[in-house]
Amino acid sequence: MPTGIPLDYILFLDIETVPETRDFSQLSPEKQELWAKKTEYQRREEITPEDFYERAGIWAEFGKIVCISVGYFVFRGSGRQFRTTSFFGEEKQLLIDFKNLLENHFSQPRHLLCAHNGKEFDFPYIARRMLILGISIPKKLNLFGKKPWEVPHLDTMELWKFGDYKHYTSLKLLTNILNIPSPKDDIDGSQVRQVYYEEQNIDRIVVYCEKDVVATAQVLLRFRTEDLLMDEEVLHV
Repeated sequence: MPTGIPLDYILFLDIETVPETRDFSQLSPEKQELWAKKTEYQRREEITPEDFYERAGIWAEFGKIVCISVGYFVFRGSGRQFRTTSFFGEEKQLLIDFKNLLENHFSQPRHLLCAHNGKEFDFPYIARRMLILGISIPKKLNLFGKKPWEVPHLDTMELWKFGDYKHYTSLKLLTNILNIPSPKDDIDGSQVRQVYYEEQNIDRIVVYCEKDVVATAQVLLRFRTEDLLMDEEVLHV
């Protein structure tokens, strides 16, 4: 477990994604065909590409990011704070703002990014969407030419695997079994598309995303056998 890494070197993050358009019919005919081809092995025969489109947000080629939440530790004397903030709104601008945060505050070799299942989802998804939108990838997300031990990423799910590559454990399950207190969630990941497109309530999504950032930090603290964050130590900025 990464016990020797100072906590204030780590930027914790989580993303929320949705299909790129509200409805399948809003895709171009070519994109509809590409979607059908992409998902033919995931769909059962009776499920049409249109019916399956509500899951499009998990693919960077057919989805988009609507929120990136981050959190980081700040130590003052004997006290500590965990500060969270979020980037949301128009996708290209939120990605530019996130990139600026990385380059201005978390670009040193000592800095690490941490997410739950980040190596298979959050980190590559952000990088792919940046390329699609014509944004150059910041060094912390550009892994080309890096050896495995040079990759500046921590993944709480990977740490929990202990080398068992077949094992998947959700963040919600991990917080439960590690006895990490969790406030009652307003929504879950399967509802983000509905909240974004039907309710048009980005604030609910931001709150949910920031909760996952705090939960990820709590999991890492538990892995390090350190005291969990108290409510008064968590600050939205």
